[in-house]
Amino acid sequence: MTAANANPPFRTAYEALLAAAERNPRKVAIRFEGQDLTYERLLALIDNAACRLFGMGIRVGDAFAAYSQNRPDLLICYYAGARLGAVFVPLNPNLTESEVDYAFRHSGAAFLFHDDIVAEIARQAAPQGKALPIATLRDSANDAHEVVLPDVDAESDFLIIYTSGSTGTPKAIVLSHAAQVNAAGALSQMWDVGEKDVTVVGLPLGYLYGLSTAAAVGLQCGGKVVILRRFHPRDALEALVANKATIYHGVPTMYSMMLEFCEQRNLRFDLSQVRELICAGAPLPGEMRQRFADRFNRGLHDYYAMTECTPVFGSYSGDLQPVPKKAIGRLAPGATVRILRPDGLDCDVGEEGEILVRGAATMKRYLNSPELTEAAMKDGFVRSGDLGYRDGDGYYYISGRLKDVIIRGGANISPSEVERALTTHPGVQHVAVVGAEDRIFGEVPVAFIVRRYGSQVSADDLVQHAEHSLSDFKVPRRYVFEAELPLGKTGKVDRAELKRRLAEVGERRTG
Repeated sequence: MTAANANPPFRTAYEALLAAAERNPRKVAIRFEGQDLTYERLLALIDNAACRLFGMGIRVGDAFAAYSQNRPDLLICYYAGARLGAVFVPLNPNLTESEVDYAFRHSGAAFLFHDDIVAEIARQAAPQGKALPIATLRDSANDAHEVVLPDVDAESDFLIIYTSGSTGTPKAIVLSHAAQVNAAGALSQMWDVGEKDVTVVGLPLGYLYGLSTAAAVGLQCGGKVVILRRFHPRDALEALVANKATIYHGVPTMYSMMLEFCEQRNLRFDLSQVRELICAGAPLPGEMRQRFADRFNRGLHDYYAMTECTPVFGSYSGDLQPVPKKAIGRLAPGATVRILRPDGLDCDVGEEGEILVRGAATMKRYLNSPELTEAAMKDGFVRSGDLGYRDGDGYYYISGRLKDVIIRGGANISPSEVERALTTHPGVQHVAVVGAEDRIFGEVPVAFIVRRYGSQVSADDLVQHAEHSLSDFKVPRRYVFEAELPLGKTGKVDRAELKRRLAEVGERRTG
């Protein structure tokens, strides 16, 4: 059992990291672009940054933001915030000036720390004197000996994470110090993360999946974390091999790009030492899963969580029984789930309903939005917005999204079901199905298709293929072929953009 599994009484992520550092102070904690930081050195940088922030007026409960491509300084900010009892607001470097401006003002952050890549946007988004190079937090804090850093209440606010909502105003999710400690403990237990593990992080550290689930869990368990400045399939594969990585986290788009990169060049990488290839964020097509396993001789393990609630479902390291086909996994440590019918009653085994979740880390609230918070919660559970069911063996299945459901003539169509059917065609690389307005049926499914390299698959081919596995009313009759699908900030398909494109076509036809 690792120290993380023993559930020590840590109040903050900083205390958890401190315990790991004390066990192996001279061990490499972070590797970034050929440079190593030992745990001892990492702690020194964190303490220095905390003193610098304290000297700038940051106190318990005060917020500060960081806007940068991946680099160790983002983790230094994370742990310095925990050390101070401050509130850390990480922002993805792909955000636009207006998005950064909104997050900075909405969060009440006192400062916006940035790297050189996004410096101009940061200076435009933040008031004069409030946008500062993130490297300044490494400058020596000469008054450190005079600073008495505070005790921190584990239930106080620690993180504000802005979701990448494709429409409307982004939601700001507030998480406590205890939530981050509990999440790391639950995840380390599920994946048996320990001091011998090497985690490669290509996910953005501006979001919880990269910052906390991947990087912080690896560090707080005393392992080594290899940070990539940004994701590129070649860089990720080379880093996995060169660092003898044991754990890697990604979204389906990343794994698909890694697969395409190798297939088009007939390359193979030896990933035999990687024991956990974790995939989350969107459904993983079965056909792509099999191709990945054939190419790399390693399977992808599903994982389900929300920024609002982490972790929820996944496969446990060392499980002898394979996860059933199409299942997302078992209930994660510390998680509780209800599956409800439309009338609010609990579903029976095998019966589909709305999934409500409560986990080791459940959000406190949506910042400055009590109405949104109330709508998202029910009796202490978070409404996931996902449809699903459980089987008699304790495995869970995600069958669709409540908001994504297409209603054709009164009959419900799950886009994910149609997408799974279309991706089994050997000529299809990516597919996304959305609903389009229809004068007769109200809505009909439309499929956006990215062909596999060298494929000439046609709409008629796909109709015939889909008719073998889908009811007639579920089969898309309209196909849009694209070179690539638009992605949101987290790498998920931007369905709102696809619907916008359909609407534009409709306007041109009627205009």
